[in-house]
Amino acid sequence: MHYDFVITWWYEERIMRNKGVIALGSNVAPKRNIPEAVKRIKDEFYVLRESAFVFTKPLGYADQPDFLNGAVLIQTSDDAKSITKRLKRIEQIMGRERTGLTDGPRKIDLDLVLLHGDILDEDVYEREFLQHSIREILPDFELEN
Repeated sequence: MHYDFVITWWYEERIMRNKGVIALGSNVAPKRNIPEAVKRIKDEFYVLRESAFVFTKPLGYADQPDFLNGAVLIQTSDDAKSITKRLKRIEQIMGRERTGLTDGPRKIDLDLVLLHGDILDEDVYEREFLQHSIREILPDFELEN
């Protein structure tokens, strides 16, 4: 019985130590694409929590449908580069097309915004809905400018 505890502790402390927040957004068939993306993320990562998903007005290019946005909290031993690579693969599988319009419509957008307490994406500072999603899944999160 003692060995089970040691193995569990080692696994949780060494293998699954990184917590990350993945932001999700879509304004092309979002009620279909967001659940599909969450399912694919769950197939790739251990998901601890999901925020509510809310519709928001587009930023930048305004002549497009509203976005459905939210976030998931994952636990992983991967580094940021590996996680991002896996997220981009999910986007590709789901048919994301990268155009020159950075704020344009998209089928799915997956971004690693926080990893092990470090903010990796400047959008966290600028987008209130993203801050709200993060606080929902990480209640102790403090945004420092």
